[in-house]
Amino acid sequence: MHSLLKAIVVWLLTAEAKLLLRRHRPIIIAVTGSVGKTSMKDAIYTVLKQHVSARKSEKSFNSDIGVPLTVLGLPNAWNNPFLWFKNLFDGLLIALFSKTYPNYLILETGVDRPGDMVKLSAWIKPDMVVLTRFPDVPVHVEFFTGPEAVVAEKMCLVEALKPEGVVIYNHDDEIIKSQLPYIRQKTIGFSRLLPAHFTASADQFFYEDDLPAGVQFTVSHFAEAVTVRVRGVVGVQSVYTLTGALAVGMQCGISLEDAATALSEHNPAPGRMCVIPGIKGTVIIDDTYNASPIATEQALVTLKEIKHAKRRIAVLGDMLELGRFSAREHERIGQVAASCVDVLFTIGIRARKIAEGALEYGLPETQIFQYEDATQAARELQVFLKPGDVILVKASQGIRAERIVEEVMREPERAGELLVRQDEAWKSGTRGSAV
Repeated sequence: MHSLLKAIVVWLLTAEAKLLLRRHRPIIIAVTGSVGKTSMKDAIYTVLKQHVSARKSEKSFNSDIGVPLTVLGLPNAWNNPFLWFKNLFDGLLIALFSKTYPNYLILETGVDRPGDMVKLSAWIKPDMVVLTRFPDVPVHVEFFTGPEAVVAEKMCLVEALKPEGVVIYNHDDEIIKSQLPYIRQKTIGFSRLLPAHFTASADQFFYEDDLPAGVQFTVSHFAEAVTVRVRGVVGVQSVYTLTGALAVGMQCGISLEDAATALSEHNPAPGRMCVIPGIKGTVIIDDTYNASPIATEQALVTLKEIKHAKRRIAVLGDMLELGRFSAREHERIGQVAASCVDVLFTIGIRARKIAEGALEYGLPETQIFQYEDATQAARELQVFLKPGDVILVKASQGIRAERIVEEVMREPERAGELLVRQDEAWKSGTRGSAV
């Protein structure tokens, strides 16, 4: 019954969204990939919003129900049937009678199961598609025959691109580049390692009082070059995200300098390599939104590169939805952690393999701590911390690792502003699938 009700609501909202798009015809920028979608969407919006009328997906609205809600400008009603009825009524009024609409619509699009992107691309026809990264073992792979099937599903969005459209892609990603011969439209690459239309270089952290405060780098575009400096976020993936946003901005008629200036005021999405002051003079790198193997590996390398840390502590939870790759990838992350951290906390049954891998590759047993849930780990971490520690916290959303960050952040009263999953539905534990 629940599935039938959801299907009806999705069909009605989608019909309303289709009608609205036909009436107003905004320029659609669709973002997909296996990591960094929300961060890219938010960075693009930061670049565009001061120059054009734009709307973006709220939070991570990237599903069959999240995308039409974004198009219509409506909230997620979670499992409240009365609010869903109101959404349907309001959506109909907006679809039929709205007089104005943003000129640019920035949509985050994701897939959970086979057929998701096929259904979405049947009615979303983008003017621009942004491809972030396609790692070897993406999250959600357990529902597909393999990583190649996940890539093929996401590439359906490119197939839906308008003939005069543009693909902006990560030029350092070999999997994405293998798809370029099949793309008929114009392609523009952004990179950090290989020469591309937009190339980032000289990326580094900047520090305040010996504590990491943000990221700074240079982006070159033919004869032009600008410095990008963004507070509150670190990591290689952030460099890719911000460089891709610059590329999108220029395609929308915004100069490279103006786009870089806009990014200097960018507020990174919560839970994506965000720098948060911790208790006892510590610093937290909050990467708790979700976890895939490639994103976890990048986060650990970032932790290793931070200067002035007294101890580098990684709190790593289960990486979910990896199917048959789960044990292997957790063990591999343990191997990476052994070379990057001084102390390792793990959370969850699957993450025991991380601990095993770290122990096998040389991290002392006395520096490895294992827990079943985030609450217990948070209590132990509070006592364990010392001034100068830098703590990376990362796990799949089912672990709810943001609770750990809340326990050890210096200003827990700002949790609603700085952390992920702070809606009342999440906090109360009543959140379910939409409808």
